[in-house]
Amino acid sequence: MEQLFAAVVEWQGLAGPDGDVATIGSLASLITNIINAVVMLSGVVLFVMLLSGGMSYLLSGGDQKKLEKAKGTLTGAFIGLLVIVSGYLILKLISVITGVDVTQFVLEITS
Repeated sequence: MEQLFAAVVEWQGLAGPDGDVATIGSLASLITNIINAVVMLSGVVLFVMLLSGGMSYLLSGGDQKKLEKAKGTLTGAFIGLLVIVSGYLILKLISVITGVDVTQFVLEITS
């Protein structure tokens, strides 16, 4: 299971250029890891909400209160999906218009 998770999530190391000391460059990889984790977590939450709302809808048994609650859960899940996809498309649109890849967090350090 750990190998599967490691294959799906490519965490970037937090060590500095020499491999043992954390530097300000490790801040970029930390932020990248946090963003990746939030995106994955939002996908899992979306899936669970769709599954929960669908099961509630199927098992409502004609009870109007349960049916309305299930519809609310499904509506919230689809709105969340719309927000996630819209955010991604807006970032890609910015990237196309400006030529700057805003989906990658890069910290350039000049001395």
